[in-house]
Amino acid sequence: MKIVVCIKQVPDTTEIKIDPVKGTLIREGVPSIMNPDDKGGLEQALRFKDEFGAHVTVITMGPPQAEAILREAYAMGVDEAILLSDRKFGGADTLATSYTLAAALRNLEFDLLITGRQAIDGDTAQVGPQIAEHLDLPQVTYVEDAKLLGDKTLEVKKATETGYEILEVDMPCVLTILASGYEPRYMSISGIMETFERPITLWSSENISVDPEHIGLKGSPTRVMKSFTRGAKAKGTLYDEVTPEEAADIIVEKLREKFII
Repeated sequence: MKIVVCIKQVPDTTEIKIDPVKGTLIREGVPSIMNPDDKGGLEQALRFKDEFGAHVTVITMGPPQAEAILREAYAMGVDEAILLSDRKFGGADTLATSYTLAAALRNLEFDLLITGRQAIDGDTAQVGPQIAEHLDLPQVTYVEDAKLLGDKTLEVKKATETGYEILEVDMPCVLTILASGYEPRYMSISGIMETFERPITLWSSENISVDPEHIGLKGSPTRVMKSFTRGAKAKGTLYDEVTPEEAADIIVEKLREKFII
């Protein structure tokens, strides 16, 4: 069983601030981490490795410093790491990112492709499903657990707004993983000691088959014009020591004020 996990280095959003003039994220001095949903996906892959001896490859697209999360993945137990890095990839939106990753993935053999549900710096939840479309593979999103049935079939637990669905999907396929379903393992001491001796494969645009018009800024039909924080909510009104009947009347009146009823 061969598994590829797409991971991303993201700024720790608990430390993010917005430039009040430019309306852009202030990234300077903000620590970078492995995207939480991606780390959940990595844990799922490593569970399959523990159970079935699966071969796990991680791949990320980003600047050279993204190597840090590949080293972290090595210390957690993966077998191979690939860094897609090229200035031509810069400025990519989700469509250009998924196109580039899909082009790289065509160079790899895999039974299962795992991505996180979404990245905390963009929150679009688009890249995983877009990769599946580029590669013409079946996909299941919002996965919180997966089990192998036979040689080529997975049983997955998919979270929905009303509960869960239990689905079966044939491999090769794409799963997008929710961090809430997993407790990622810690890096092992031996893994940390060995990680900087492990090779990382570096691919640029010259190593994958891509149309220059479809990568980076050129291949991105969307632009983020401005980022901003939500304004503070107005102070609410507290109604104390009211009877259930009075509370019901207040709720009905407020709903009428909002033209909800």
